[in-house]
Amino acid sequence: MPGFELNDDDDGAAANSPAYRALKASHERDPDADLIARVGARDPLAVRALVASKLPRLVALAARMLGDRAEAEDVAQEAFMRIWKQAPNWRTGEAKFDTWLHRVALNLCYDRLRARREATADDLHAVAEPAPDPAAAPDQQFEARTRDARVRAALAALPVRQREALVLTYYQELSNLEAAGLMGISVDALESLLARARRTLRAQLAGDASGKDSI
Repeated sequence: MPGFELNDDDDGAAANSPAYRALKASHERDPDADLIARVGARDPLAVRALVASKLPRLVALAARMLGDRAEAEDVAQEAFMRIWKQAPNWRTGEAKFDTWLHRVALNLCYDRLRARREATADDLHAVAEPAPDPAAAPDQQFEARTRDARVRAALAALPVRQREALVLTYYQELSNLEAAGLMGISVDALESLLARARRTLRAQLAGDASGKDSI
């Protein structure tokens, strides 16, 4: 809504108007509300801003769930196609946009995991390694590659629900309450999944001290 700025120090008449209060409440409920409204209006600047804001986290989420960077990028592209279709009809108040987007991405990941149930464990462990820090010494780069490969392979071997719980809370940095809501379970159930996931990962990485420190 042009002409209103969300400034708590503004004591003018506009700050006390119903329109201002409604706009401020909308932003407090969902910080993406205004951006999604602009995307729904097909504002190209808003689309670019949304991609810049959400793409890295979407790809990271899907990569951790699927263990494959190329598939993760496909999932992110599918998610943005759904955003493009849904944005004109998006209504605030039911769920935060970011919560909905995480759920869409997770469902797309589950679709792909179901489609490759016949894959072998070796297939799940074939994960592309991240680029090493160019400033690190060669031996440090090797250790980093080895550690990341072990952690990624162990993560890919977890049961899907344990992997989802760990990815949402550790890698996506959601609170336990937010992650539990996304997964449709109680916080106690989430914490149980996390405890089992961490126990399994630590057991698998027991021979790699640096790997244990990464979980």
